[in-house]
Amino acid sequence: MSIPDIDPGQRRATNVTLPAALVAEARERGINVSQACEAGLRASVAERRRAQWLAENRAAIEGYNRRIESEGLTLAAYRRF
Repeated sequence: MSIPDIDPGQRRATNVTLPAALVAEARERGINVSQACEAGLRASVAERRRAQWLAENRAAIEGYNRRIESEGLTLAAYRRF
């Protein structure tokens, strides 16, 4: 999953502490540790953003769902399925 407002061209060196056995196995299997860490971090950031968005919009979503349950879909009369 891509995070659109994070420029992949701007890089910052950082230190990450990982279990030595995990790093050794990753290298044995040809896994680029930096790329794997970046992919995992991107996934974690995306999930946190998703969860935050859902929390911020929960009331609106629940209100919409209640309206659909009570009134039905606005254009339901025109559906062919």
